[in-house]
Amino acid sequence: MDGIKVIIETCTGCGLCLRACPYQAIELREKKAWITDNCTLCGACVEACPWKAIVIAGWKPIPKEDLSQYRGICVMVEHRFGELSPIVPEIIGAALALKQQFKGDPRTVSALLIGSGVRALSEELFAYGVDEVWLLDKPGIDPFAEDILADLAARAIRDRKPEIVLGGGTVMGRSLLPRMAAKLRTGLTADCTELSIDPETGLLRQTRPAFGGNIMATILCESSRPQMATVRHKVMKPAPKEIGRTGQVVELDYKVPKSDFEILEFVEDTSQKLDLTEADFIVSGGRGLGDPKNFSYIEELARTIGGTVGASRAAVDAGWIPYPHQVGQTGKTVNPKIYIACGISGAVQHQVGMKGSDVIIAINKDPNAPIFSIAHYGIVGDLFQVIPELIRQLRSKEQG
Repeated sequence: MDGIKVIIETCTGCGLCLRACPYQAIELREKKAWITDNCTLCGACVEACPWKAIVIAGWKPIPKEDLSQYRGICVMVEHRFGELSPIVPEIIGAALALKQQFKGDPRTVSALLIGSGVRALSEELFAYGVDEVWLLDKPGIDPFAEDILADLAARAIRDRKPEIVLGGGTVMGRSLLPRMAAKLRTGLTADCTELSIDPETGLLRQTRPAFGGNIMATILCESSRPQMATVRHKVMKPAPKEIGRTGQVVELDYKVPKSDFEILEFVEDTSQKLDLTEADFIVSGGRGLGDPKNFSYIEELARTIGGTVGASRAAVDAGWIPYPHQVGQTGKTVNPKIYIACGISGAVQHQVGMKGSDVIIAINKDPNAPIFSIAHYGIVGDLFQVIPELIRQLRSKEQG
């Protein structure tokens, strides 16, 4: 394979590299190591080989670092047109919750704010509870130039050395945070649904759905810093806002590099008016509707309660309703006051996207449907009978 080479004369066929390879990309052929196409050039085999028989062009081992010099929690601040992204208070809320878990060992919660003309946002960040704002406010920092942002953010993290960095699982966060992690040579866990501090080791426990949402995996970053994670919108409880709260602004002064690309024009997407993530009342339909025309029941109930229409992945995949309505692991994560699931069995993938709702009402004719395990109120019955009756009673109360 290009970039990696086995020095046949030096290789002893000991097999240590086979055991070290996390991708099963090495075989023994005629008692010599052989690299297959599964290789990702991670370098694990190079470090494992005591005979120096495997080399990668330009590869250098990551130097061992004193991890004790890293301390505190940093929040990546996403902003647009002079306003904080809605996910920022949620990330700060997660950071403050982690701070409380370092009992007897206080941590500082900082916010990394990078951009042009963004200084005024510092006051709002302090109001949400951060202790420090690491501010880099210079001309020429376009909020969409991810290459510049990643370079500047990585430099700030490298200099300030927080032990934990949290970002949003947004379009920007999913692009920016991996770039930063690569520059910092550390790991990143995306779309976490739970974050906590291990009481024994002090490591960040990063929990997220895995294998299509069928299991929940908890990931630790033991040997590198910072520990980086992104969280999905509407998963974490937002920090309360305390007007007048103050903190310390730490001025950063880095030269703004030239971007590798040029942004010619910004055109706002106005085609999608639906925003499930901000809805207080959601009525969702699933496979149990049986036919796309039956979404009329869902739409009528949603209109009656002043809510928005959602859907399961099965309904979207069947072409019954467009993707912007999808709730779940591969759709939107929602946190409404009331979530009504109609004809939705409640697979783990769907539960991930709506289990944070204040009140969950499930309507399903199968009494063993998984949705009932998380529902606050369950109605076992035919949705084509239950929904019209609900609408009738709701309207009669309005008229009365």
